Amino acid sequence: MSQPVRPENRGASRPAGDVVLTTIGLTRRFGDLTAVDHVGLEIAHGEVFGLLGRNGAGKTTMIKMLITLLAPSEGAASVAGFDLVTEAASVRRVIGYVPQMISADPSLTAWENLFVFARLYHVPRAQRRARTEEALAFMGLEAAGHQLVREFSGGMVRRLEIAQSMLHRPAVLFLDEPTVGLDPAARHAVWEELRRVIAARGTTLVLTTHDMQEADELCDRVAIMHHGRIVVEGTPEDLKAGIGPNATLDDVFISYGGETEESEGGFREAARTRQTAGRLG
Repeated sequence: MSQPVRPENRGASRPAGDVVLTTIGLTRRFGDLTAVDHVGLEIAHGEVFGLLGRNGAGKTTMIKMLITLLAPSEGAASVAGFDLVTEAASVRRVIGYVPQMISADPSLTAWENLFVFARLYHVPRAQRRARTEEALAFMGLEAAGHQLVREFSGGMVRRLEIAQSMLHRPAVLFLDEPTVGLDPAARHAVWEELRRVIAARGTTLVLTTHDMQEADELCDRVAIMHHGRIVVEGTPEDLKAGIGPNATLDDVFISYGGETEESEGGFREAARTRQTAGRLG
């Protein structure tokens, strides 16, 4: 198994360096349902933080609040020093987001996709061409820059989407199931590109995943959500040690993730995941 770029952070029980994302009692209610229940987090600059949990645990709602798509019902949060509610526009300028669903336009080339995103992210006109070329080279897509995205492999699509989300050089990059539907070789290739982003840019990554190997491989710390609350948080190494000798992160997830449940909108979520997997595959 390949090693993370920053092994000195693996095993740190608290964020090292400046805190870039903070939540205090962050809560979201939908009528009588509390989807996220008074969550408090601190995530450091350059850290890789994994948000884990069963379907319906509150991960997606949590991410939607942090990227300003949903307003909190209660509590507070800041990203790169900007308040999530009162400075939402500023938050959006300092974050990137790679959704689970494919965001690249298959009818355009990789270069065209990136150039469009450079405009959407308000990259200065004089810098757009250079940023586009730089992003293609950084993600190893330079040779495929003028190829239609519909001809890309699943791993190439994900790398392009990461490149898109990094064009404006965000402080925090949010990734929702970044390797869903990819074969093992493509999954490892995406992991390597994410490590390069961290090493080169010091970008903070916040990701959701159901792949415990992915969480173990990439994350400095993980938090497991259950019924909208953080039930355990720590480094993968510490959490596994707390379960017992030879424990895996799967064992940690099973221990803290709660009983198997049906999530709201389960059919819709399953259909969306399978559609994404099919398109990436």
